[in-house]
Amino acid sequence: MDLLRFATAGSVDDGKSTLIGRLLLDTRQVFADQLEAVERTSRDRGFDYVNLALLTDGLRAEREQGITIDVAYRYFATPKRKFIIADTPGHVQYTRNMVTGASTADLALVLVDARKGLLEQSRRHAVIASLLRVRHLVVCVNKMDLVGYDEGVFEAIKRDFAEFAARLELADLTFIPISALHGDNVVSHSARMPWYEGPTLLWHLENVYVGSDRNLIDPRFPVQYVIRPRSDDHHDYRGYAGQVAGGIFRPGDEVVVLPSGFTTTVAGIDFGGRPLAAAFPPQSVTIRLADEIDVGRGDLICRPHNAPTVGQDIDAMVCWFAERPLTSRSTFVIKHTSRTARALVTSLRYRLDVNSLSRDEAAGRLGMNDLGRVRLRTTVPLFFDPYRRNRTTGSFILIDEASNNTVGAGMILGEGTG
Repeated sequence: MDLLRFATAGSVDDGKSTLIGRLLLDTRQVFADQLEAVERTSRDRGFDYVNLALLTDGLRAEREQGITIDVAYRYFATPKRKFIIADTPGHVQYTRNMVTGASTADLALVLVDARKGLLEQSRRHAVIASLLRVRHLVVCVNKMDLVGYDEGVFEAIKRDFAEFAARLELADLTFIPISALHGDNVVSHSARMPWYEGPTLLWHLENVYVGSDRNLIDPRFPVQYVIRPRSDDHHDYRGYAGQVAGGIFRPGDEVVVLPSGFTTTVAGIDFGGRPLAAAFPPQSVTIRLADEIDVGRGDLICRPHNAPTVGQDIDAMVCWFAERPLTSRSTFVIKHTSRTARALVTSLRYRLDVNSLSRDEAAGRLGMNDLGRVRLRTTVPLFFDPYRRNRTTGSFILIDEASNNTVGAGMILGEGTG
């Protein structure tokens, strides 16, 4: 079975955690003792219903406040597909957590409260999903039970969202009216909404095609670790371990190693102790080369006539995570694929208003949860592609040198001019 990663998004109290709880419950992923504990806690809190959000809100502060703070990852499977869910927060102060959860997602679920319509945070999360190149967006109009399952309410929200989304780069947009609390159109079709003839949420998740979303054109293999066993049986073995970031590698392929520029061929590809005829993203494999050349962590294996950009000046969009603002001339450690360097912010071009999509070119800093366009210069060359072409080789994180905390996440737009 293939794997689908998806993230929930939306405003506070739109029902994201409840929806995930409903998916887990109705697909029989919840153990009896877990359900009993949730039922007991729901009664103790005075709810007259089973609060399914308690299945995902694991932090004490989340349970006490009734909100999601951290990104909660949940796993489930159906006979058709495996799933990894990132339940992300709705509060604006936790936008950075939403970015983290959506950065690896194939699909984003944006929930909209049928009573409130399209809110600021719904727009914010749709913009972020677009910036993160999440190609598939599902808008779940939730709490349809509280508006009498009115088709007109659903159509009005659908129209408003589609008008806003026309300004974004979204390849696939789907609308589904649901009630997460009662399970309408989540796993089974709702008899209360006979006017809706589209798929249920689970059917869409099981059948949405994401195989073409990954870059299979540009071979990219960042080296994470050099394997040199010291046993007598493997004294001649030398392999380079990592995760395929793009394209397809096969034994016999001619490759070049960056930054040295030495060319050789792929002697073999190993996975779990057995040879592979081909490796493609996101497989983690070991590549053996025909010649003994100097290759180490941070190097990149690619094809000679299909190499990424090699440069020290980068133009990028950054989501800022830290309380201390990002300003020009700030320095950080940059982590890009398996390569680490130091980076200087040479300029802050603008701060992006994710609600109006306007650019504040007079902004002198990025505050916590802000997004903006910056130019960076690194101490050593990086091997990168535009984020829109490859999400792995087009992304990076910024790390504070003093605290070692991750303070920003970036999406490379192209080569900067310093």
